Amino acid sequence: MRTTDLQLASALGAWRRPGVALARALADAVGGAALDGRLRVGSPLPAERRAAAALGVSRGTLTAALDILRDEGWVDTRHGSGSTLRLPPEAAMRLAPVSAVGEDGALDLRSAVPAAPHAAYQQALMRAAERSGPILAESGETGPGLPELRSLIAGRYTEEGLVTRPEQILITSGTRAALALLTAHLRPRAAAVEIPAYPAVLAGFRASGTRLAGFRVATDGWDLDQLHDAFRAAAGGVAYLVPDFQNPTGALMPDAARRTVARLAERHRVTVVADETMRDIDLRAEPSPLERIPRSVLVGSAAKTVWGGLRVGWIRGTAALVGELARHPLCEPLSAAPTQQLVAAELLRDTAPVLHHRRTALRRQRDHLSGLLAGDSRWRFTVPPGGLALWLRLTDVRSDVVAAQASAYGLELSPGQSFAADATCAHHLRLPYTSPITTLDRVAAVLDAACGGQGQDPRVPGPGPGR
Repeated sequence: MRTTDLQLASALGAWRRPGVALARALADAVGGAALDGRLRVGSPLPAERRAAAALGVSRGTLTAALDILRDEGWVDTRHGSGSTLRLPPEAAMRLAPVSAVGEDGALDLRSAVPAAPHAAYQQALMRAAERSGPILAESGETGPGLPELRSLIAGRYTEEGLVTRPEQILITSGTRAALALLTAHLRPRAAAVEIPAYPAVLAGFRASGTRLAGFRVATDGWDLDQLHDAFRAAAGGVAYLVPDFQNPTGALMPDAARRTVARLAERHRVTVVADETMRDIDLRAEPSPLERIPRSVLVGSAAKTVWGGLRVGWIRGTAALVGELARHPLCEPLSAAPTQQLVAAELLRDTAPVLHHRRTALRRQRDHLSGLLAGDSRWRFTVPPGGLALWLRLTDVRSDVVAAQASAYGLELSPGQSFAADATCAHHLRLPYTSPITTLDRVAAVLDAACGGQGQDPRVPGPGPGR
């Protein structure tokens, strides 16, 4: 069934964006409407003259937008048959889960997570199933992990300049499982932690009875004076850091600060655990390998690179430490299922296509949301070099108040207090940019209303505060 000109205009809504060329904004709106289901994929688009009139643009602008859509694979044009809307292959690698798009009315951004890259994941499942016979014939217990996956991850570290042998890798069922195993093995009385930090990590330390010593991280970096004090307070224990695109600030730790961390760890006998879950979400113009904190234990996972539902993570440490962890009673319960490890091996063998798609989409979405919110006196933020969210500092109102107001409009957000070991960050708000651009317009509109703006009803998709 052909999409009519009126249906096209209704589906796109207020698609114009300040500072963005009309053709580019129109092409983005059409692609976003296809992903959101507001335009039916496979249906012919209306004739150019009628569509241009309905959208209030010149036919030249519409033609330019169609050229963009054809180049990017969103439209198939055949002589005499017009243009048909379709999904390009890379669109199957959907970035945002349904809950972060608002397709069912609710919009939940309390978790900054990507959806699975559907096509790549399904192909990996098929390849893994085809060669799963040998592991299905075994007991199902993998100890420190499948040799194939351990070798693959060790090879990735070695390629990045950190020479690693397979026996230095232990596979877990995710980052939290890796931290739980390390905590159970090391039994630290105290842990130096960033403020803010990932709430689940803080909860894990508290559940083990570990005392927390916090140090501040802002979007412009780590407070080194507080870092000294926290490491002194955690002497003989552990320190948990996210040096690469810290969650939730997106900050990137300078090399000099990493060396300072290593010196403090040695001085106070602190085991540094560096969480590298966000390391691949490098949104700089030219992503490049980053120096690691010397002598740190590294934990990573496929949660952001691929999908959180894969439930595969790992620990990289000395062979002696990995051997001790492999003998711990919790190692097997916290390990990933062997079939999952086989799928992970298929996906992690070549992450370049998925990462390229995700980085490209996230840069556009980060810049779009930043543009909507820039220059507004009600909040301050720094555009992060990587990661999945903006860390807003609200000028006047508390973030829990704004989160409650946003919830009334159908948008769920995480207030800053939940990220702080000491219940501070009361004026901060994490705002993920994992959603499509059209959804981010709605997010900005809700934030505007929740902070006392007088714009349109934010429950109706449309442009943000216009700043």
